[in-house]
Amino acid sequence: MKEIKVLMVCLGNICRSPLAEGILKAKAKEQNKNIVVDSCGTGGWHIGDMPDKRSIDTALKFGIDISDQRARKLRSIDFEDFDWIFAMDIHNYNDLKTLAKEEEYHKIHLILDSLATKGQSVPDPYYDGVDGFTEVYHLLNEAIDAWMEKLV
Repeated sequence: MKEIKVLMVCLGNICRSPLAEGILKAKAKEQNKNIVVDSCGTGGWHIGDMPDKRSIDTALKFGIDISDQRARKLRSIDFEDFDWIFAMDIHNYNDLKTLAKEEEYHKIHLILDSLATKGQSVPDPYYDGVDGFTEVYHLLNEAIDAWMEKLV
């Protein structure tokens, strides 16, 4: 079985992309799929930091531990290393397209495009309460379910 490498990308790599990474890792393990998952941010403010406590708590509520993740910034080599690159929102999607080589564009997707609402961004829950993180979890969980068939 071929290994598939997936990168989840948001702005700071402490809220949305760590949740997406954790969800996909859990689903890949559960479904015995050979998928390697990582996450990063287009910004470098949180390099080395754990995910936001609210992301960690939300993931744990659904049986996923993301506390071992550490934020990192997107690197140019990521475009070569990963087969699929999922942006959490349109702003980061546009940034990825600007940074990638034209022949790498096919790897970059808006994560919610797997759902009926194409072009929609995962809301950034950073300035919201816990409910915002739960909403993000459910959106990502549904989107990742829809992508699973296409990944392998």
